[in-house]
Amino acid sequence: MNTHIKHLRTHWQTALAQYRFDGAWLSAGNEHFDFQDDHGPRFKPNPYLAQWIDPEYLTPGSKLLLLQDQEPVLFLHTPNDYWHAPPPLPTELEGLLQVRTFNDSSDLRDACQRAVSSSMQMCHIGPDAVNNEAMGLPNPAALIDYLHFHRATKTTYELEAMRYASDIGAAGHLAAANAFQLGGTEFDVHMAFLTASSQSEIELPYGNIVAINEHASILHYQHQERALPPSTSSLLIDAGGTYRGYASDITRTYAGAGEEEFAALIDLMQQHQHALIQAIEPGLSFAALHQQMHQQLGEVLVRADLVTCSAEAAFVEGITERFCPHGLGHLLGLQVHDVGGHLANDQGQTAPPPENYPSLRFTRQLSEDQVLTIEPGLYFIPSLLDELRTTNAPINWTGVDSLKVCGGIRIEDNVRVLHNGVENLTREAFARQQT
Repeated sequence: MNTHIKHLRTHWQTALAQYRFDGAWLSAGNEHFDFQDDHGPRFKPNPYLAQWIDPEYLTPGSKLLLLQDQEPVLFLHTPNDYWHAPPPLPTELEGLLQVRTFNDSSDLRDACQRAVSSSMQMCHIGPDAVNNEAMGLPNPAALIDYLHFHRATKTTYELEAMRYASDIGAAGHLAAANAFQLGGTEFDVHMAFLTASSQSEIELPYGNIVAINEHASILHYQHQERALPPSTSSLLIDAGGTYRGYASDITRTYAGAGEEEFAALIDLMQQHQHALIQAIEPGLSFAALHQQMHQQLGEVLVRADLVTCSAEAAFVEGITERFCPHGLGHLLGLQVHDVGGHLANDQGQTAPPPENYPSLRFTRQLSEDQVLTIEPGLYFIPSLLDELRTTNAPINWTGVDSLKVCGGIRIEDNVRVLHNGVENLTREAFARQQT
């Protein structure tokens, strides 16, 4: 933690000096309530503040003050509230930054106003910055681009948090697979994941995708059915863990009893994913790796006898895009779809996704200590495939129709880019959980 905070201090001093700011306010943000209600979604603090301080300690209205060559100061809102349990104080930060607590939000606001001189050039980073322009320039675009670009490179502290988040996710996945094998419903599988990962639903990094049979063809399927279909051909589960604000994002697909053809297709997709991970190296364009995914997917379709053309033709004619309409992966960290994926450099120049891959969230070059997902898929999505039925597309419709009850396949690992190869956080977490 000590080294992480020192790194952040140096990083922010460099950024503020480059863009000619004397300091910055990092705001946690405020609670939001549903329309005409006094309840709302779980409070999620500004990730740029969460990079400094575990979200467990952060409350709405809290702010961090960063001034050049001075110790950071956390203005922590600790209201006297008998409705909710108070958050713990961040004692682990003693000696790393100053913590000032305020029971009253108006006292906190007054203290913030006294903390800086009106002559200072300040910026204010956070979701409520536009409503507090008196505290500094709200979310300056050039500085935000710089911060977004560099957040892709993880510190030792961040990597360790993500390993722990991977352990949490792997524990849940192993229990979920067992629940499916025992005949569990989507809801049963979901609950098994929550129990084994020791997470409540509001602690999840994203809503679990638990899809049996055709539901796996809906990429962000959002329900958990309480009843089993007449037969269970497949399970796709996309679920992760959170630790200190950092996420894991893991997907696995399983064949039901008697689905040997689908099980063989899962094996082909596993080989496909492994080859993509093997290709990772610093300097490689992720957009190029995404294209490799589609070229390899053409080979999978040929080997599975799902097309009647060559692998190259399936790729060139865009047939593979009908079987996998999403991107190969994305950056991962404080946010599941972490920021900066389309930035070419820290000056704000962009590397937009290719025209035929508009959903690709990550297009920049790979570099050491980035953490990203590798998640190739193969789906039987009726709305995409039915368009091809009206053409003379070289598809083995008998083979497709025999598998469409299984919905589709996605296999997703989280990997850290190394100088040579990768650290596969997901596979290593599964190995630890199974010992």
